[in-house]
Amino acid sequence: MINGTGEDKLGYEKIRFCGEQARKDGLLYFWIDTCCINKSIDAELSRSLNSMFYWYRQADKCYVYLSDMSTTKRSTPVADFPWKSDFRKSKWFTRGWTLQELLAPASVEFFSRERERLGDKSSLKKQIFEITNIPYTALQGHALSQFSKEDRLQWIQHRQTKREEDKAYSLLGIFGVYILPIYGEGQASAHTRLLDEFHKNQNCLCDLRTTDPRDDKKRIEQTKGGLLKDSYS
Repeated sequence: MINGTGEDKLGYEKIRFCGEQARKDGLLYFWIDTCCINKSIDAELSRSLNSMFYWYRQADKCYVYLSDMSTTKRSTPVADFPWKSDFRKSKWFTRGWTLQELLAPASVEFFSRERERLGDKSSLKKQIFEITNIPYTALQGHALSQFSKEDRLQWIQHRQTKREEDKAYSLLGIFGVYILPIYGEGQASAHTRLLDEFHKNQNCLCDLRTTDPRDDKKRIEQTKGGLLKDSYS
């Protein structure tokens, strides 16, 4: 990207598509993890891995370019396309990092290799559920804290990452924790650190919630008299 080379590489088509689609949708900027993280700088890599879920959540749109799914031989409208034979087979649903791309953004749109819009995660929620076994409520943006640790781990169980530690690091935002990535520590160690931090947070929340503030408000009003108007709002 810096030297202006690589435009003939297969992966560059995704970058070209994303820019053109963002322009069509009236967006001023687009971001792609492939080329927008300087992975040679540890501090930037750590910040990016820990911030990525938040970045996706704040995005106006998230585009999924399915380079392994073609619609050129299709003779029926996109709405009638045989999803289970092509959409289901896409490698996008087998990658670890794409889990947060599916869950975090409010808008996720899917496109074929020919840049034909196939639908979004709302219109395709039935097919996505059948592929991933992720509940509709999670796909619709409900707080992931509503789902158990076991549920969230199950969502990535059959997904793969190029670097073994990334199978744990790709869950940082999904578990709402922050840990420093240490490549070379192995998947088991990364997984243990992820869950240790998660359990620390859970224990902290339990300590903070020994009483319900709503009950406290009611008790104070009954025993000490009415509170000043709006003082507790």
